[in-house]
Amino acid sequence: MNLPQLTDALLDVSNRVATLTLNRHDVRNALTGTGLIEDIIKVAEWINRCDEVSVLVITGAGSAFSSGGNVKDMADRGGDFAGDVAEVATRYRRGIQRIPLALQQVEVPIIAAVNGPAIGAGFDLANMADIRIGSEKAKFGETFLNLGIIPGDGGAWFMQRLIGYQRAFELTLSGRIVGAAEAKEIGIVLDVVAPDELMTRAGEIAARFAAQPPKAVRLTKRLMKMAQRMELKDFLDLSAAFQGMCHNEPEHLDAVRKMLEKS
Repeated sequence: MNLPQLTDALLDVSNRVATLTLNRHDVRNALTGTGLIEDIIKVAEWINRCDEVSVLVITGAGSAFSSGGNVKDMADRGGDFAGDVAEVATRYRRGIQRIPLALQQVEVPIIAAVNGPAIGAGFDLANMADIRIGSEKAKFGETFLNLGIIPGDGGAWFMQRLIGYQRAFELTLSGRIVGAAEAKEIGIVLDVVAPDELMTRAGEIAARFAAQPPKAVRLTKRLMKMAQRMELKDFLDLSAAFQGMCHNEPEHLDAVRKMLEKS
């Protein structure tokens, strides 16, 4: 298995689980002004070509999950934030907006193991995962309005689908920071654990998913995403076609055999 060459992140693969660690703790894993955008996209595209991976876990090195955009560059009107309206818009489309497009296409379950603050685009990155597990040190903030900007990375699309329009609206318009306990209460995270238990808990969930028949896992993930945007009749037709594919896969018969042996 040839792993993609990354600049500012680390990638480890074990027992069909790929763990992507954002590794720019010197800037609290900011997505802009680093190589993390390209690294995330490389891993997303690689996973879809790698049948040996069934789950992706994303976490951060150091004290933060991700601080989002580089505020110093914003203040200096430099980096990704330089130029006139058209230049900035083009840089967003060619830069950070490629993350949601890439992660939406990932065919395996994505688990965000949120080790610390996930702020702005870092919060939105966590919301692009299928499941979020938070450390007790995790904090979440849709803080764009505090800086006089909007969630330009697609955050408004993801959060309201996760926790509903009303809660997403309040968090986005207030720009307030949510602690781990409240994040669990309102449905941002599935579970909150002690910091030293975070990767263990995320690994337990990942291992359970990775133990399932791999081709059926990918088809199921695709169905779950497609269900969000399809009419029922069209969705049922697609489900029937996917089911026909599953019934003709050796992994299906192997799973049935194992279940019969247990009974």
